[in-house]
Amino acid sequence: MPLGERNWDKSDSRYCGVETEFHDDMPQLLAYNISSGGFDFVVAPLMDPSYRPSLMGKDCGGPGVLPFAGSDLVLSPSQWSSHVVGKVSPWIDLDSEDEILRIDSETTLKQEIAWASHLSLQACLLPAPKGTSCANYARCVNQILLGLNNMKLWLRIPLLKTDDDSTDVNSIHPVDSWELWNSFRMLCEHHSQLSIALDILSSIPSANSLGRWFGESVRAAIMDTDSFLTNARGYPCLSKRHQKLVAGFFNHSVQIVVSGKPIHGLPSGGTDLAADHNDRNFDAVQRHPLRPYLDYIGYLYQKMDPLPEQERFELGYRDFLQSPLQPLMDNLEAQTYETFEKDAVKYIQYQRAICKALQDRVPEEKASTLTIVLMVVGAGRGPLVRASLQAAEETGRKLKIYAVEKNPNAIVTLHSLVKLEGWEDTVTIISSDMRHWDASEKADILVSELLGSFGDNELSPECLDGAQRFLKDDGISIPSSYTSFIQPVTASKLYNDVKSHKDLVHFETAYVVKLHNVARLAASQPVFTFTHPNKSSKGSNQRHKKLRFEIPSDTGSVMVHGFAGYFDATLYKDVHLGIEPSTATPNMFSWFAIFFPLRTPVIVHSGSALEVHFWRCCGPTKVWYEWCVTSPCPSPIHNSNGRSYWVGL
Repeated sequence: MPLGERNWDKSDSRYCGVETEFHDDMPQLLAYNISSGGFDFVVAPLMDPSYRPSLMGKDCGGPGVLPFAGSDLVLSPSQWSSHVVGKVSPWIDLDSEDEILRIDSETTLKQEIAWASHLSLQACLLPAPKGTSCANYARCVNQILLGLNNMKLWLRIPLLKTDDDSTDVNSIHPVDSWELWNSFRMLCEHHSQLSIALDILSSIPSANSLGRWFGESVRAAIMDTDSFLTNARGYPCLSKRHQKLVAGFFNHSVQIVVSGKPIHGLPSGGTDLAADHNDRNFDAVQRHPLRPYLDYIGYLYQKMDPLPEQERFELGYRDFLQSPLQPLMDNLEAQTYETFEKDAVKYIQYQRAICKALQDRVPEEKASTLTIVLMVVGAGRGPLVRASLQAAEETGRKLKIYAVEKNPNAIVTLHSLVKLEGWEDTVTIISSDMRHWDASEKADILVSELLGSFGDNELSPECLDGAQRFLKDDGISIPSSYTSFIQPVTASKLYNDVKSHKDLVHFETAYVVKLHNVARLAASQPVFTFTHPNKSSKGSNQRHKKLRFEIPSDTGSVMVHGFAGYFDATLYKDVHLGIEPSTATPNMFSWFAIFFPLRTPVIVHSGSALEVHFWRCCGPTKVWYEWCVTSPCPSPIHNSNGRSYWVGL
């Protein structure tokens, strides 16, 4: 494993492969490239490139034996599976005008994929579509995918640079390799086992254009030796832009594959790389001509910063769909409370806000005589009670605390905590839903922790509107306001995971997700804002918002699979917390983003805008969201009347 020994602190893309020519002795090919060369796997043709089905019968007088690279017995099943990626013959052209070539191509493609599947390979590399038309190629691949077990098919796509002034002779549109991929995958109905192998060339597109690929199912980046520069010592290296791209691939578990002929000889006085490759007296570096490229990729991998502890904790949640909590309708379990209580950053922010509120409420000269009434509504197992008492100690203010909680199981824990900490004279526990409790006195400060990933999606507005009747007219609510945000994203994995359920309900449900393999296509925009205490006479928490997103012009066309949702909350004055990317509170893990899928992904072409509508709807027993796209093409309104997803009051 040349790139790194410790996978857990960097990335899953620690393996590096090499693209090889056809060799009829597969064990020797592996020995040379893996045992001696230091690579982890080979991307190797499985069939003699001179083979053509239409010539087979004429040459052999019959069907004969297919010219595969040895039988399945020449390697163990584990060697085939872990060290070989099959490479389909690059000559195939299923959209050729030549009927014989077209028929030969289809026959060969099916034969080679069948053999790769028989060998239990993890993946097989398909050649790039030839020309702009790929309908027949996609039709044949789709047929194969429908009968495939677990093997992935990697479609080779050249990462072409898109320039506004460079066009195809047959097209008025700029060359864009993403368009080629998008056409192919749509013809294959977004099949989850169809992935991408990007061919990285010496010239690469703009950063915005490249960003699209991180939301797609890219499995490999094939680095051609032509894309490498030469450093002062004569060794291969990459430009800063290429280095940044490779680092992005590492972060998204994309495997690197070195391809091409060596064009960087070692400096004078170095080893003769043209020496006899079979001479076992030479070491690995001396024997394999592509080893300097592998060493450089390994150097870039080792340069990566280790994953922070929080990121390591969240690894298992990346791109995993979870149903949002319903703490008002359901009683949370101890494990859920414990996870959230470990988020020290959140409670530090709350403590800062409470300190400022206490200092504003009680002047220094009255600190020893005036007692502030503070109510923690939705107290859970008491972390906000503790933060409030610590704030009182820090500021020298006196507190009387009411801890209001509806979950009878959490009430048991609260009583134990109060007794254990000796808070009996300060803290009064109220076992009641805050919306129905009749308080004996009014509060100076109301503290709550009712925010969801989308701000209001755990019904903080309804709860606090019900609780504000026991807040003094000049009382302080912490938080004082919160705003939800959305942004359009490409999220191929999330879309396919939702699609796998094969029903409408899952496409009309919002999910909590640790977003990772996504492309954020435009800056997020605010959706709904709620302020507390709510002085509005209308009293309705229904909302509607129309948003227009402009995709940067140098991005090219994009596919929108859905919307990422976030929130930002003002706790008190300048103390805030949130997960909106541009203002996110560092090192806070209580909230992942929320994801609103689209039933049919929407393509937004370069220069076009995306127009979106979001609604927050309220009924007597539930609250729900509805959403749709109206431009560039209208989508259905998702989740009408809360038929699939809602939050219970």
